[in-house]
Order: sequence, then C-alpha cells, then structure tokens
Amino acid sequence: MIRNPVLPGFNPDPSICRVGEDYYIATSTFEWYPGVQIHHSRDLVNWTLVRRPLERKAQLDMRGNPDSCGVWAPCLSYADGQFWLVYTDVKRFDGSFKDAHNYIVTAPTVLGEWSDPVYVNSSGFDPSLFHDEDGRKWFVNIQWNHRDEVHSGAAHTAFDGILLQEWDAATQALKRPITNIFPGTALGLVEAPHLFRKNGWYYLTTAEGGTGYDHAVTMARSRDIAGPYDLHPDRYLITAKDHPDSPLQRAGHGQYVETPDGTPYHTHLTGRPLPPHRRCTLGRETAIQKCVWKEDGWLYLAEGGPVPSVEVPAPTTVEPLLQPRRSEYGFDSDVLPLDFQWLRTPEWQRLFSLGARPGHLRLFGRESIGSWFEQALVARRQEHHDFRAETVVEFQPETYQQVAGLTHYYNRYKFHAVAMTLHEKLGRCVTILSCNGDYPDGRLSFPAGSGVAVPSEGRVQLSMEVRGNDLQFFWQVEGMGAWQPLGPVLDAGIISDEGGRGEHGSFTGAFAGLFAFDTSGRGKAADFDWFCYDNLSI
Repeated sequence: MIRNPVLPGFNPDPSICRVGEDYYIATSTFEWYPGVQIHHSRDLVNWTLVRRPLERKAQLDMRGNPDSCGVWAPCLSYADGQFWLVYTDVKRFDGSFKDAHNYIVTAPTVLGEWSDPVYVNSSGFDPSLFHDEDGRKWFVNIQWNHRDEVHSGAAHTAFDGILLQEWDAATQALKRPITNIFPGTALGLVEAPHLFRKNGWYYLTTAEGGTGYDHAVTMARSRDIAGPYDLHPDRYLITAKDHPDSPLQRAGHGQYVETPDGTPYHTHLTGRPLPPHRRCTLGRETAIQKCVWKEDGWLYLAEGGPVPSVEVPAPTTVEPLLQPRRSEYGFDSDVLPLDFQWLRTPEWQRLFSLGARPGHLRLFGRESIGSWFEQALVARRQEHHDFRAETVVEFQPETYQQVAGLTHYYNRYKFHAVAMTLHEKLGRCVTILSCNGDYPDGRLSFPAGSGVAVPSEGRVQLSMEVRGNDLQFFWQVEGMGAWQPLGPVLDAGIISDEGGRGEHGSFTGAFAGLFAFDTSGRGKAADFDWFCYDNLSI
C-alpha cells in the first residue's frame, strides 16, 4: 500500500513526472535555499530526496523576499531527452501585488547540473509546461489581477483565470496569442494549472479554494487546447472541504501521472491538523491517490468520491522501507547534509562553514533571526508530530547582541529558540527567545526571563521536545549532570500555517535547526559539533 503522506513535513505543490520506471516529485521550497526539492521513487511507495537544483546565484537569489515568498509551485517534466523545471520566484506577499517572475531551467539528468534560467513572464504564478504529442509546447500560469474588479469571470478578483501561450523552445520565448482558457468555478482562487492529453482530450487540472481547508483539485477538459473547457461531472476530483473528519485535510494542488502499464494516479498536497485548534504543525505535505478512468472519459478516485485516502493500492507489491528513529549529523563532511537548508541567500559561505573547523558546523553571526536578507540559520524539516532535537554548541559571546542556539522555526514571526548569550549580571547564560505569531510588530517574548547562568567556558548541550502542540526546551553542561528543563511548556502549534494570522497568512512549514546572530556586526561565530533528530511518534 501507499501510505499518505508519502512526503511528510513541508513538501507542498507536488508536480510528478515519470521517466521509464523512475518517478520524480518536485515540491515548493519558498524562501528556503537551495530551491525546489526533488524526490525519486521506483514504486510510488518509497521516496528519497535526491536533488535541489536551484543552487547558485544565477538561478535564484531571494535576499529580501518576504516570508512565504520565493519558489512557488515548480513543474517538472521530461521531453526531448532532458528534464524541464518551471518555477516562480515571488517577490511580494502582502498587499495587492505579487511580483511573480517565472523561469525555466533544464538538465540532462535530475542529478546533473541544471542550466541558468530562461525568463518567461511575470503575469502570475504557478507556471506549468506541457509538451504536446505534435512537439509543440504550451505554457500555463494564473493571471494575477491587482484591481478590485473582475475581468475574466473568475469568482475571485485576484485569481483571474488560467493563461495559455505557446512556448518556442528554439527562440526561448512565448508566442502570441495569450488566451485565458479557464476562469475556475464558483469556489474561486483558481491556480496550479497542469495540462495532459488522453484519447483526444486535453485535460486541465487546477487547484481552487485557497490552500487552506477549502482546497480542492478541479478538473476540466476540451478537444481544443485553447478551450472552451467543460467541468468534470463531480467538479472536484480531490477535496476534503466538506469532510472535516477526514485525516487528510487541505487536499488540492497536484498532478496526474500514469504507471508504465497505464494505471492512473494523482498527487496532491495535504495537511494533517492536530486538535483542538486544527493546526497543521507539519505544514502542507505530499500525498498520492489511485484513480480510475470511467466510461464517460473522466478520471475518478479509485476509492470513490473526492475524499483522499490515507492508504491506497500501490502499483506493485513492495515493502515500505523502515525509516530510522534517530537521524544523526556529525558535520564530518565538507558538504552540508542534504536534509538541511538555509534561508534566501546563494552566498552561503557568509553564513556557515564546514571546513573552518573540521568536524563542526560553524555559523557566522549575521543579521537577526528575523532577517529577510542574511540569516545564519541551518535547519531540517519537522517530519513528525512528536520529535526531539539535540545539539552541542561552543560559543563565547561578548555581548547580549551575540546569540546562538537551537530553534523550532517557521518564519520571522513564528519561532521558539533556546540559545546561549551574555547577560550583564548572569554572565554566559542560556535563555529562550519566542515570537508567537505573524503580526506586524513581530515582538519577542522571553519565557525564561534573563535565563540561567552557565560556566564561562566549555560546551553546552541544548535540546527540545515537541509532543503535538507542546514544546519544552532543555539544557545541560556537557558531561555534567542531567538535562534541565528551561522555561515553561510553549505552544508548538504556533509553528504552523494556521498559527498567527491563520491558514492563509503563511504556508510553508516547521523546521528544527541551528542558528547564530550578531547584531553588533562583528560576525561572532558559533561551532556546533553534532545535531540529532529523533522521531518520538513510534
């Protein structure tokens, strides 16, 4: 069986591509660097992260991008002997504008070096590239409307339908005309277009209802790629919007794929809310549903109805690989472990080094933990509702402006952190910094007050345990005594899409990681010898 989600923890907007016996899923990474996660599978059951292709300044520079901007909704495809990746770099979130720029990169293999980007357009986000049977290529994306008036008949003024243009691979440019082929349904907020062709029909799948609890995959079809498109008899192929008890909520934004023998499947993003607040602390994750084609020429979920299933039949009999309970990172290589990312900047050498002190991750204190430009924060995804993270840090702060430690992080307004710093009376100490929601002021709170004094020299271990909605920080001097709790139990549910302003206020995911900042501008460094992540859900 395929057990959903197949990609747990912050893996939204799944674009799936099959090449021979190999399946690939590309997901959004937003402001996290390098850009776009690509997972690989041979059976749709077991998936492995293999590549983040947007890895250099020429491809992606997100310094200054607000939270929840950056790389939205990549589309991965294969044609003409190479892989094609289409993506958006979104430069604005709040207000009437999005400033969304769309690009294409290519590579002969997923694991190889990807090309410099070719700019396509900026009319809206969620781009997709369709390779037709006759060799022509078609580019679709939503049209963003900054006005307060409806243009195309769409149900929401901003999400102004799906635009279609032909892409000329030879000239690397779009051709006229520009056609608005689909306004969406009354649910509104039409986005995430993907085209495919079967039995003489062009099928268009889109997402609607926003990326919260009203999310849905809408399907339509036409004999002509430019439309008009007729709606699916059930309108929505996948949704949990009218089924609040379904374990997989927020179901939408996905793509169609067939196995080598023609068996149909469809990916979608999903969220798993925790009671009592219905907050998805693991963000938007990736799921796969088995489908069937019926005599009317329409696609349906194999289980019947639109509600996604946790378990669906796999294409072949295969055992799911056991995932380790504990993941240990010793920082013994000169390459950052693949599980980790940082924020926004392609100039990672200013943030961290694995060679300055071999066997350690050295973080250089830069701007604050809330910066949109240059923040030394290296983190991995939270993949379980219950987990523990531990590390050990060597750090000699000279001022309270120098801080380094361990964080449960979502964005600049939603994080908890346990850290070492300097206090005028306590000397070197450990304390907690917390920010409880993405509000305009982003003020810190200090749940442990001034903190607890620690010896003036030596290594200090820091840890945190998250169990559902609860987080507790701990500390100990290495080799001396037992773990000591620090501060009260904190609300881990804040570190979620629904924390702060609510389900559409932000939409990335939770991370556990290491950070250092130095707002004095001296670039004080902190050394981390190791990091561990334990799954406490098993």
